Amino acid sequence: MIKVEPINFIEEEINKDLENGRCDEIQTRHPPEPSGYLHIGHVRNIVLNYGTAKRYGGVCNLRYDDTNPTKESQEFVDAIQNDVQWLGYKWHEIHYATEYFQQNYEVAVKLIKEGKAFVCDLSPEELSKSRGTLTEPGVESPYRNRSVEENLKLFEEMKEGKFPAGSRCLRAKIDMASPNMNMRDPVLYRIQYIHHHRIGDSWKIYPSYDFSHPLDDCLEGVTHSICGPEFEDHRPLYNWVVENSGVKNKSRQIEYPNVYIKGTILGKRNIKKLVNEGKVTGFDDPRLFTIAGLRRRGVLPESLINFIYGAGLTKVNNAVFEQAYVDYFIRETLNQKARRVMAVLDPVKLVITNYDKTEEEIFTEDYPQIEGNTEKHKHYFAKELVVERSDFLKEPVPKFFRLCVGNEVRLKGAYIVKCTGFDEDENGNVTTIYAEYDPNTKSGTEGANRKVKGTIHWTNPKHARKVTCRLYENLILEEDEDAVEGNEANADGIRINPNSLKELNCCYVEDIDFNAQDRYQFVRNGYFALDSDSTPEHLVFNRTITLKDGFKMPTNK
Repeated sequence: MIKVEPINFIEEEINKDLENGRCDEIQTRHPPEPSGYLHIGHVRNIVLNYGTAKRYGGVCNLRYDDTNPTKESQEFVDAIQNDVQWLGYKWHEIHYATEYFQQNYEVAVKLIKEGKAFVCDLSPEELSKSRGTLTEPGVESPYRNRSVEENLKLFEEMKEGKFPAGSRCLRAKIDMASPNMNMRDPVLYRIQYIHHHRIGDSWKIYPSYDFSHPLDDCLEGVTHSICGPEFEDHRPLYNWVVENSGVKNKSRQIEYPNVYIKGTILGKRNIKKLVNEGKVTGFDDPRLFTIAGLRRRGVLPESLINFIYGAGLTKVNNAVFEQAYVDYFIRETLNQKARRVMAVLDPVKLVITNYDKTEEEIFTEDYPQIEGNTEKHKHYFAKELVVERSDFLKEPVPKFFRLCVGNEVRLKGAYIVKCTGFDEDENGNVTTIYAEYDPNTKSGTEGANRKVKGTIHWTNPKHARKVTCRLYENLILEEDEDAVEGNEANADGIRINPNSLKELNCCYVEDIDFNAQDRYQFVRNGYFALDSDSTPEHLVFNRTITLKDGFKMPTNK
């Protein structure tokens, strides 16, 4: 028996169960429904189930809740496994709710024999009306008092596919006057004639989630079912199912508050809607807060896990966080790991008129943020370079310390240059900037001590790769952000920000060896990662996040 120093109320409860002998070892489960891609809100469930089991030396199974074939697919099964592995967690075994269908069925038969379940002929609409309201009790079904023999016969015929879908269902016989509507003779089985992606057409009846889920936990040996707050009202029904099932293992359910991100569209239904309507390019669109989308955008798994731990865990209501809070953890991780690279996203030519050499080598540090790291790479300073268009103004404004006629700046890692003029086309667009360099100010030499107020980045297009860079803003228009607060928010009517994706196709990046595993800080432009659209001939980069904003981490975090 392993006990740990608890870091949240869930572990405090587990320690109590270990102390009173309720269990000797800890087993949890991660039970996603394979009906869509996981999003950032699911990270908490993953961290709590896999992470808690690991801390106690126990195991966590990945168990797919595949009881709704109308919404499920192998694509979603594979995507969930990819997400869990990318976050760095390992399951003990993989199971499916459909594995337990025979045992679920046998429990249902047991309930019928004990007079605790009956076959009901009410239509779905009639059944819904008979349930009553929060202030009025429900009405008992006219089929509630069928004999055990008749119920057994009808249930077997349901299993054999002798009745139309929706014509009959199996219901628990509990209490139609219960203040908890989940206890008002809930449906245990429905007739369904839909091909299942795993078991084909072998079953014509499907257990409800409220019946299958608690049974599967017990049958699998789960000691603690760690789940979201939406299951709290269902817990009395879960307990009823387990207590009347005859299974030996009794899993304990503990609920935790969910995590929401303000101004984001979460929830599988809403994300599917965006994908199906073509408002995003797919479930891994970098503008989405799906785990796949965040991964493609360049977010590292440590950032999401650190966010979950930083958010804390209490018994209070669901927490809604500003996106800036998530961004803080993304930047913290990337700042420590990203290689520094110079890239010009909106290039304009810079001509050094008094430079008469062919070119010369300039060296800059790869990881200046890592103490003791001395790795460097070289650039080639030459007469013709490119700089950011935004680093030049024809008519400078106060406190503009970059390029304008008569002003000096340092080209990062190289020399101080003084702007002497510019060319523009018939539309007033600057085409070329002219400058003179001070040959005594090369970085790393004694002359580098001469100070100027501005430093800008640059590249030599002859030694750079022409690439595409994708810049992202929030998917939702700012005016509509308050209308959504995360999971299951209604996306209907929410307007998409037309500037949520800006694609730049004429960017120049230093010609170094890039790979999909590493992250890069494009100096002054933000953190970037290679996109899956890249080819060896043409690289595509996603900007994961800008370098900084005004957010400050609360001191109590």
